[in-house]
Amino acid sequence: MATPTPAADLPSRPLTILSEEEEMFRDAVGQFAREQIQPHVRAMDEESKFRPDILKQMFGLGLMSIEIPEELGGQGGTFFQSVLAIEEIAKVDPAAAVIVDVQNTLVINALLRWGTEEQKRRWLPRMARDTVASYALSEAGSGSDAFALTTRAVQVGDEWRLTGRKLWITNAAEAGLFLVFANANPEQGYKGITCFVVERGAKGFTVGRKEDKLGIRASSTCELILDDCVVPAADVLGEVGKGYKIAIETLNEGRIAIGGQMVGLAQGALDHALAYARERKQFGKPIAEFQGVQFDLAEMATGIEAARLLTYNAARLREAGRPFLTEAAMAKYYASQVAEDVASRAVEVLGGVGFTKDYPVEKLYRDAKIGRIYEGTSHMQRLTIAKQILR
Repeated sequence: MATPTPAADLPSRPLTILSEEEEMFRDAVGQFAREQIQPHVRAMDEESKFRPDILKQMFGLGLMSIEIPEELGGQGGTFFQSVLAIEEIAKVDPAAAVIVDVQNTLVINALLRWGTEEQKRRWLPRMARDTVASYALSEAGSGSDAFALTTRAVQVGDEWRLTGRKLWITNAAEAGLFLVFANANPEQGYKGITCFVVERGAKGFTVGRKEDKLGIRASSTCELILDDCVVPAADVLGEVGKGYKIAIETLNEGRIAIGGQMVGLAQGALDHALAYARERKQFGKPIAEFQGVQFDLAEMATGIEAARLLTYNAARLREAGRPFLTEAAMAKYYASQVAEDVASRAVEVLGGVGFTKDYPVEKLYRDAKIGRIYEGTSHMQRLTIAKQILR
């Protein structure tokens, strides 16, 4: 079987305009992903385990602390840079990208916005140095209806006791720190939801079964078991009863990052398809010279650039402090559609070998499906968009 030219040898050059600093940052992250992550992607996928040495390198490069201020050990970067990093890594491995995503756009952002100065000094340097963090909102009966959660929080003196189960929690196998959402006052409905910062070694806290997934298999997804879990009152994030606000606002931002992940995945699939189309010959010439293949590649590239522009626009709006709810929903919804379509077409461009695990597009096709599910399903994004444009 012929080995194709690696897509890494044919780096994509998106049309979107970036600053010189952003271009340098993007290229550095892309080089790291190709040189350090790409050789291990297949093995990590098959073993459903992310390599600790790569995780250590991501910490060393500051990819796990992009927006943490420099005085707290981070990079002092921007939200837009987080999105760029997620996109570049996703070109090589969307599983690695979601590890960076949850750390930066969900947990770090929540701590930066709602943490006290003492909480920031306590936890952010650890997250910059070596501590993976996780975001625990979902439950068996609480997915799209995020505020139907049944995990309970009861205050006992200067401590809280949390009881319940969380499901589908990203980064849970590696995490040392968890943002856990529980209801401290069920009679008040969603207004009782509170966010707690829970240490991995907390009494009554257990990381349970790891899910065996279709895609992004190197990214751990586990259940959390809270059995009268003890959390100091000082570890409430924000205020008691404000957890719903923290969840809504962080997830709105996180959806932009998922858009970046899906754009990167789609670009990676297209890069592999382009490389193969230039080399694969049928009827005496490369298949890239056949108009049917050219049209497929052209449509794939156009969809990716449109999704990238939607995603970048949402990220720029967020950084400018302007409303971005609709744009974030559009970016997440459209980019996840494009990723699934482009990955599917890439498999078809490669033909029979694209259907095998010997070529990366098979994995990217499996990885793409989650984009339409997590951090708000496509149905929920359409509802959000419709509500906003009908106001």
